[in-house]
Amino acid sequence: IMLHSTLALSLLLIAVSSNLAMAIKKERKAPQTLSRGWGDEITWVQTYEEGLYQAKKSNKPLMVIHHLEDCQYCQALKKAFAENEEIQEMAQDSFIMLNLMHETTDKNLSPDGQYVPRIMFIDPSLTVRADITGRYSNRLYTYEPQDIPFLIENMKKALRLIQTEL
Repeated sequence: IMLHSTLALSLLLIAVSSNLAMAIKKERKAPQTLSRGWGDEITWVQTYEEGLYQAKKSNKPLMVIHHLEDCQYCQALKKAFAENEEIQEMAQDSFIMLNLMHETTDKNLSPDGQYVPRIMFIDPSLTVRADITGRYSNRLYTYEPQDIPFLIENMKKALRLIQTEL
């Protein structure tokens, strides 16, 4: 009987310590705060300036997402964006990514006004691609959750433009 309880106790200890190890490991991979919910696996730059620098250096387009926490349209788009594997993969592998909750001083990032959500592409030559637009003529650079396939096409377009123009 003694042996049985010792074994049970040691198994319990193993279970507790492995749970603890898991908790510690989870703690260590802190959530990527710069993602603000747009995708924790994506490497996000912190500022527009850093984004421009990285785009030029890496020869990848910069994708700038303007959004606000208390905007329901932003939240809906964010959810669709974060859940789409193709977007997440492309964003991580082929783009410099920035999401902003404030406007920059670069007027080129708001060609038709400062609304959210708004997604702009900047190529590695640091040209804002005002020609890559969404589906709405009154807000050229906005996307809704059902426009995710369209956004994917625009991301591919941004990548294609680099190849054809450099």
